[in-house]
Amino acid sequence: MPVQPITLAQPPRPILSLRDVEKTYGRGKKQVDALRGVSLDVFPGEIFGVIGPSGAGKSTLIRCINLLERPEKGQVLIDGVDVTNFDGRRLREVRRSIGMVFQHFNLLTNRTAAGNVAFPMEILGVPKVQRAERVKQLLAFVGLEDKADRYPSELSGGEKQRVGIARALATEPRILLCDEATSALDPDTTVSILNLLRSINQRLGLTIVMVTHQMHVVRAICDRVAVLDHGRVAEVGTVSELFSNPQTSATRRLVGEAVGFA
Repeated sequence: MPVQPITLAQPPRPILSLRDVEKTYGRGKKQVDALRGVSLDVFPGEIFGVIGPSGAGKSTLIRCINLLERPEKGQVLIDGVDVTNFDGRRLREVRRSIGMVFQHFNLLTNRTAAGNVAFPMEILGVPKVQRAERVKQLLAFVGLEDKADRYPSELSGGEKQRVGIARALATEPRILLCDEATSALDPDTTVSILNLLRSINQRLGLTIVMVTHQMHVVRAICDRVAVLDHGRVAEVGTVSELFSNPQTSATRRLVGEAVGFA
């Protein structure tokens, strides 16, 4: 009887990749190299942290991922497809697949919670009945089914962020970008939002990229972490690797701050 060949499991293909991404602002003496040769892989279903101090390039990185900023060099790949130069309909499709949660919520003040969640679907032309049903489901999912008719001024910070998360989920994205999503919140509210994001990751299988300057946040929720320092990737590893054996001075500083916070 012939021996059957052993088939080795192939590693998963990254859902998101950056290849040698560079982004600069200004010219001459005023030029700022926000990103310098950044390469990263994020795999389906993981919570991936990007951490670094103010000015490290985190916000620029996240804006390059959703193509609100175009890199001067390098590639942004979704499922192995280079989307860096997409425009028109193809760009809209990419952005639809990438949800965004902001530090300061970015809610429309003249719309209720339900109206804010519905807004992306209105832009996409989702029928009114279908839109209303999905808004109801999403507000229930984030624990705000009783706040549908409240305006942002009537909501707490944590409630505003939950509305922001529901809105980001409205287009059924595959990747959720969180740009300092908890830094404007108190510690207890931060824990509740991180628990919600973990639930979203587990229940929906959504890939999450967490951009933060708070090491205790990535320690609480992330699978792997990239440390940015002056526009470069200083180190990438699991949370346990970075805490137990940091390889760079940038990582050691962040770990020290997190230990002090605890």
